[in-house]
Amino acid sequence: MNHLLHLYLVDPLPDARLGALIGDYIKGRLDRNLPAGVLQGIIHHRRLDSFAQTSAAFRRSKQRLNPDLGLCRGILVDIAYDHFLAQNWRIYHPQPLEQFAASIYRLVKDNPNLLPNALRRQLPRMLAANWLVSLRHLDHIEIILQRLSRRLSRANLLADGTKQLMRHRQGLEADFSAFMMETQLFFHPVPISHPGILH
Repeated sequence: MNHLLHLYLVDPLPDARLGALIGDYIKGRLDRNLPAGVLQGIIHHRRLDSFAQTSAAFRRSKQRLNPDLGLCRGILVDIAYDHFLAQNWRIYHPQPLEQFAASIYRLVKDNPNLLPNALRRQLPRMLAANWLVSLRHLDHIEIILQRLSRRLSRANLLADGTKQLMRHRQGLEADFSAFMMETQLFFHPVPISHPGILH
């Protein structure tokens, strides 16, 4: 669910970015007929998901949240980290977020045949909402969580996740900064200009 973080960390090649984006929608064995760069991006997406499960910072973030959220704690941390990345994008990436997002929107619009059906159905709404840039705003995060809550088969508390995010924001932001430093060692993305500084 953390689209922006996946896009930030993957190699900045168009096919790899596309693979990183669609990774949430591709389960099981990979289609080897996909372009090599797209496969690389999907594999990178899976590596990041696995890495997050072993990250001390990510686990600490989950522990801060209401245990009644259950498995949804991981989903909420994913989205919270995207929110923090969007808000502090200029610290982590030299290109303005608006320009970066526009390049991703062009990429998906130029490659509709490579998009999974679920993403293709969501795409008009996501583009209309400028979803990558809108991650900066809590009201957009709340909409995301409400939609995810309705899509899950079991009853859950995810729709009230923004309250948890606000209640534990200081600790979650500290965890996010630590997580981003961990990724520098593991993935070597674009260098951080001012590590650990949040605005």
